[in-house]
Amino acid sequence: MSRLVTIFVAGFIALMLLSSTVFVVDQRRFAIVFALGEVREVIAEPGLHFKLPPPFQNVIYLDKRILTLDTPDADRFITSEKKNILVDAFVKWRIVEPRLYYVSFNGDERAARNRMSQIVKAALNDEITKRTVREVISGERGRVMDAVRDKVVAEAKQIGVGIVDVRLKRVDYIDQINDSVYDRMRAERVRVANELRSTGSAESEKIRADADRQRTVILAEAFREAEKIKGEGDAKASAIYSEAFGKNPEFYKFYRSLEAYRASFKAQGDVMVIDSNSEYFKYFKNPGSK
Repeated sequence: MSRLVTIFVAGFIALMLLSSTVFVVDQRRFAIVFALGEVREVIAEPGLHFKLPPPFQNVIYLDKRILTLDTPDADRFITSEKKNILVDAFVKWRIVEPRLYYVSFNGDERAARNRMSQIVKAALNDEITKRTVREVISGERGRVMDAVRDKVVAEAKQIGVGIVDVRLKRVDYIDQINDSVYDRMRAERVRVANELRSTGSAESEKIRADADRQRTVILAEAFREAEKIKGEGDAKASAIYSEAFGKNPEFYKFYRSLEAYRASFKAQGDVMVIDSNSEYFKYFKNPGSK
């Protein structure tokens, strides 16, 4: 019985020793093998590997995937105009030199994130202080991004980190600047509206003046044409009267007298004081007289 126990204990110890010498490297991680506290080997290939049992050799793991540094709050920066703006950025990064990374941060990812955040803020501050608000927000935003990326890449390389991408999520004014910007935009819109109104009023007056001119021209031409037609009619009427007078002067006189009578006695209440022997009543007395 005691022999079985001894065999079991020996087998258990051998199994423990064997398990402490075998480790598995996942495809998503780096493995750093330490020998008495010093970095002995960095393993990047996934698979089964062997080492000496502790305390002779130990293994720690580092993430080799792309990581994201994204602060929840925007940081405040001062432009060349001494105006404050809020900038919210994020960084995609990963470990490219595990040995240097471990030496820099002792494998602490939180410390690495804090250091990366400081590097990004310093790069943004260097570039934003050189430019105006307009340049940062719209005019030279692409140049700002390129310059910040170059500085962050250079700084991160010294701590074993590779930068995949750096982006600005949001660039905004603080409340005081927002108010002044809105006021300026409102004033600009009012100026444009007034300018459009003035232009519209001028065009309206121009169109109205042109319409009045055309109306005057049309009326003048119509009056001229009417007078021309009237003159032609009067001329024809005079010609007809002359022709009729020439053919039978007495009939013409008689007809003209009838017209005069009709015009004179048009209303029943009309009163005329004329000598009854006057020429006016010639055809009343003797219609056939000459």
